[in-house]
Amino acid sequence: MDNFGIQLVLDDSFFYEWQEDLPEINDLDKQLLDKVKIGYFNLLNYPPLLEDIVRMAVVDPLLFIGDFYLAPFYVKSEESIDIAVPDEDVIIKGRIDTLVLKEQFWVMIIESKIASFSVEQGLAQILAYLLGNSYTDKPSFGMIATGSEFIFVKLLNGNSPHYALSKGFLMRNPGNELYEVLRILKRLTQLVST
Repeated sequence: MDNFGIQLVLDDSFFYEWQEDLPEINDLDKQLLDKVKIGYFNLLNYPPLLEDIVRMAVVDPLLFIGDFYLAPFYVKSEESIDIAVPDEDVIIKGRIDTLVLKEQFWVMIIESKIASFSVEQGLAQILAYLLGNSYTDKPSFGMIATGSEFIFVKLLNGNSPHYALSKGFLMRNPGNELYEVLRILKRLTQLVST
């Protein structure tokens, strides 16, 4: 990401949105998220847990439970994107795994990786995609999902792009951190869609 001059921000106040004013989720959402978690652990018994399976078994249910398939949102899969490096003859081409939109605005990019990958392996990819958002007057948000771990990304584009990360949310932690993941997804989509 050196070509784009993108900088990591470690100040918690830069990406406060994943921690503040999170909407509550109801008991039905929690029951469904508990099933997603149980299903994920069942899939671990039948390796390999590939990217498409992570998307089908974990990410797609999260989007369904969060009502992201309902208006005013819609979801696209495998969205192509080209990003040109300023003042150089470099073009990055890629495919966004899942793109949540509202009225042509990018609301959330979701990058799925196989369970054995770390979120670090998806970070450069999702940052490149976030840089490709043509609506640079608002922050862009994304989520990297490996099935076992989730992390949120915020990017402020412009002359000097800056990004920050949330903490990682793990399936193996006690309780069900998918509750927090869904609450954050809902919060970030509220911010972008206003």
